[in-house]
Amino acid sequence: MRERDYLPGSAFEGALWQKAAASQPNDDCVQFAKVGDVIGVRDSKLGAASPILQFTEAEIAAMLSGARNGEFDHLI
Repeated sequence: MRERDYLPGSAFEGALWQKAAASQPNDDCVQFAKVGDVIGVRDSKLGAASPILQFTEAEIAAMLSGARNGEFDHLI
């Protein structure tokens, strides 16, 4: 497995952040934004001050597939 380059946090400035419509009104959710082929994930409560985790499209697709299949249901 090769190491991947990560974008600087500044690469996400001005990005269109999106959260699930089902998130609570007090912003208890995560937000996603895409810059190039990198998907950033941050805590909606912290907004721009949040650290940004970065994932590939394949990594996000695997997570979404697992969520659809109920693989993480035991966490909530």
